[in-house]
Amino acid sequence: MTIDIMKEAPKGDKKNSDFFNEYRLKIFERRRASGLDDLLGTLRGIVIQVEQGEAIAYLEELYTMTPYRFDCARLNDTHKIYFLRISPQQPRLIILEPLSADYEDDITRFNMLYPMARGKPNARYIGEIFGTQDLKETLKILGSHDIRFHEADEETNPFFANDHFAFTYPSDFTGNRVGYTALDLNDVDAIGAGEVLELTAEELDRLKKAAALVEGTDITKVVLGPDHMATRILSGEREDAILEFLTLSNYYFWGAYNISDMNSSTNVNRNPNVIDEKHSPAKVFTANNIPSFVNSFEHLPMPTEDFVRNYGRRMHHMAYQVLDGDHASGQKNIDYVVGELKKLGIPFLAHVVGECGDEPDLKQIFSKHSEYSLLITEYIERCHGYEGFFTKQNVAALTEAAGLDERYKHGHVFD
Repeated sequence: MTIDIMKEAPKGDKKNSDFFNEYRLKIFERRRASGLDDLLGTLRGIVIQVEQGEAIAYLEELYTMTPYRFDCARLNDTHKIYFLRISPQQPRLIILEPLSADYEDDITRFNMLYPMARGKPNARYIGEIFGTQDLKETLKILGSHDIRFHEADEETNPFFANDHFAFTYPSDFTGNRVGYTALDLNDVDAIGAGEVLELTAEELDRLKKAAALVEGTDITKVVLGPDHMATRILSGEREDAILEFLTLSNYYFWGAYNISDMNSSTNVNRNPNVIDEKHSPAKVFTANNIPSFVNSFEHLPMPTEDFVRNYGRRMHHMAYQVLDGDHASGQKNIDYVVGELKKLGIPFLAHVVGECGDEPDLKQIFSKHSEYSLLITEYIERCHGYEGFFTKQNVAALTEAAGLDERYKHGHVFD
């Protein structure tokens, strides 16, 4: 799939400003003229940090809920680094675990600002790593566009100061970083991320047992890989966050839809050069339509902005594709997966939403937040070739369910 992003009209009913519409096209033009679009490839890595001592427990969770499996680990001066994979074509999952419970960097300080994030001060989705043909040229181009990158002497964690990587400062709008590398992330030795870290026999046994929990099921056959990642941001920063990401990537703005029942909009950005989203997952941004200080007049639901006020601007969930089809049990594959995971004690926020009859449609569900990453896992099954990432009814139900689980109790008041 190759799309002419200059001619592709955004989908959806969310109205964007003249400012957004003008600079969206200017950004695309500049990317082409500067050569950035020719340099950048697919999204090759996804980086998440957890608390000291919690990485193996998080890997056990990932073994149960996703197709990711442990490949190898490295050790640097501040972190254990775990590399997971599904296939060579899909993004690696890279889990960072501080060596000390007292570890502190900009992630820690940012998390401590928010009441429901400070309990896990180092747990955070950090960002994505894009493949590029030429790292030095990519930095030169983006630097000329006023994008700021961390220098090696500014980093606490040597992972971000690696000569083979370049990472932006955390975004003022999303809290996420974007990284770039010219290396094949399947070749961990070439990365030079640290010395080889061998898992202990007890750790390997824990992962083996976690894998065994799903090996007797068809979960691993029908849960295919990452589909999209969704970040929640503030109402007034929606357009800026999207334009910033378009500046940093080779993605295009696919479209935006109002979810009026939840006073929010869902905004999708996709890689125009892939057929399969699993090879370069979509990036979604969700924001209130009416911000909290004005909503105090309107009294509309606002779970999206409450999440930001409680957790900060950050990644909210990662979605995984489920193979479309009917399971041998007589259920749709997504219903089968959820039923099996519930038997294993995996909690979900609500029931599967959406119908898959004879027409193209979508079925989706949210898990509860991970205890370790604070991320929700979404499962999504597109039925009969459905094009898109949501239906308004589905998103309204999922957003409401998540909002009820993300309230912050202060005194006798719940957000």
